[in-house]
Amino acid sequence: MKIVLASNNAGKLAELQTLFAPLSMTLVRQSELNIPEAAEPFKTFVENALAKARHAAQLSGLPALADDAGLCVDAFGGQPGVDTAYYATLFGYPKGDDTNVTALLEQMQGITNRRAAMVSTLVAVRSADDPEPLIAVGRVVVQITPERRGTNGFGFDPVMFLPEFGKTFAELPPEVKNANSHRGRSAQAMLVLMRERWLDSAAP
Repeated sequence: MKIVLASNNAGKLAELQTLFAPLSMTLVRQSELNIPEAAEPFKTFVENALAKARHAAQLSGLPALADDAGLCVDAFGGQPGVDTAYYATLFGYPKGDDTNVTALLEQMQGITNRRAAMVSTLVAVRSADDPEPLIAVGRVVVQITPERRGTNGFGFDPVMFLPEFGKTFAELPPEVKNANSHRGRSAQAMLVLMRERWLDSAAP
């Protein structure tokens, strides 16, 4: 099955391709189909992911998968949340993974409560008008480190410390990260839903 990924993020595509390999699905980035990014006007991950999935399905004619993910910092009242990708721009930096990390470390200086959650909400639709979208949420509680650690992964991985491993996501091998990350957890839940709702429905 070919499914369009409503994202232009190469790191996200690589992770999800690996995670969805068991279903023999081919993920195609929307940019490869000349689909522009959808507007994300909402305040929750699920609303934005659904809007992105419907947009990609509408313009491609294919089933679509969208991920809206972000960092929810306890000390910031759950922010930056859905605005995570643009976090650095709030502090005068250009948009980007590295500048996001720089801005976060600066804003966390002097803060002792370093608890945060990485949240991934995956939404899949069979068509733009699908009345029963599949929704899967993955959540991982982390501690924000005072400096970058590790070189694997992308996004906030170098400062996302998992107490159970004693390492940041960026210090973990990709297969370990994928099994335990917020996106890994949401993808595993989505695999179960797709098998139950989409694939098994073809059986007699």
